Amino acid sequence: MTERTKEEIMKNIDSIIDQYVQPAVASHGGMIKLENFDVETGRVLVMLQGSCSGCSSSTITLKMGVENMLVHYIPEVTAVDGIDDPNYNDPFYP
Repeated sequence: MTERTKEEIMKNIDSIIDQYVQPAVASHGGMIKLENFDVETGRVLVMLQGSCSGCSSSTITLKMGVENMLVHYIPEVTAVDGIDDPNYNDPFYP
């Protein structure tokens, strides 16, 4: 089996996020955007935007939802870390 490039893995991650994650978080006014993938550690970095930014439940969403899904579908992924959007801080569902 040949090793995939960082770009191929990131495209795969982005596809999974768009197809499975975005619809769920969008229903609560949130958005999760892929920021980076570290090939050496297998860690994915995502930015939490909209109502996800600063939300106390975002850690649970990241670990139990996004991380479990990405680790399951993409063998190179080992973990997911999130950062809040520095330009948005209104974590309340309208």
